[in-house]
Amino acid sequence: MSRVAALLMPGATWRFRHVAGRNTLAARSNWATVLSGATEPFFYLLSVGVGVSVLVGDIEVDGRVYDYTAFVAPAMLASAAMSGAIAESTYNTYGKLKWDKLYDGMTATPLSPSDIALGELAYAQARGSMYSAFFLAAMFALGLVQSWWALLTLPAAILIGIAFSAVGLASVTYMRSWEDFDLVLLVQIGLFLFSATFYPLSVYPTAVQWIARCSPLYHGAALCRDLVLGTVGWADLVHAGVLVAMAVVGLRLAGSRFALLLHE
Repeated sequence: MSRVAALLMPGATWRFRHVAGRNTLAARSNWATVLSGATEPFFYLLSVGVGVSVLVGDIEVDGRVYDYTAFVAPAMLASAAMSGAIAESTYNTYGKLKWDKLYDGMTATPLSPSDIALGELAYAQARGSMYSAFFLAAMFALGLVQSWWALLTLPAAILIGIAFSAVGLASVTYMRSWEDFDLVLLVQIGLFLFSATFYPLSVYPTAVQWIARCSPLYHGAALCRDLVLGTVGWADLVHAGVLVAMAVVGLRLAGSRFALLLHE
């Protein structure tokens, strides 16, 4: 494990698990907030299934007809994975880095800046994976899963979370104040609205389609949708490849930026 960590983020060692463990212990005092994420999938899916889906009806994609809720649910899972990853890797990390100066104390121990960055990512994914699992369970319970390929949706959601967490960790090192989070919210909303989350890519104008194809959330939503609906193809390797590349670049940049800020 330490070799893989060092390859993705030079300077990282197995000690990153202590950072993730510290965050887990700290979360015990806020367990109600953490567990509240388990209820969100049901509210999301019920709101679409009971409300919006009735108005929209069935939707046709590539000659196949799907219930609107079944079409949207995988993309909402991908969006939830993205949102959770961004929140944990930016807002919470910024407070520890800039205000609490928590990481300055950690560097007085054998922990390296890369250990700290990787530990934060590991904790974010542990928490995000739990939420993704609840979301997928809700989809099974509501009969929205149409293929056994859906069992791979959880690893796909984790990959989405890792990719956005890595970029979030790198981005937070450039932020100067809390006002910079307005830009984070702007990017997040833009990705949410223009990544073929609620409608097939074909309904967008041609120019917007090309913009959507550049969105990492589009690739995450398309990957999850294909797995849940059973329409898996070679294009899903491209979707997964984009997310892997995003994760690798984000991790490398985050490691170097943490090392610079924490004066290694």
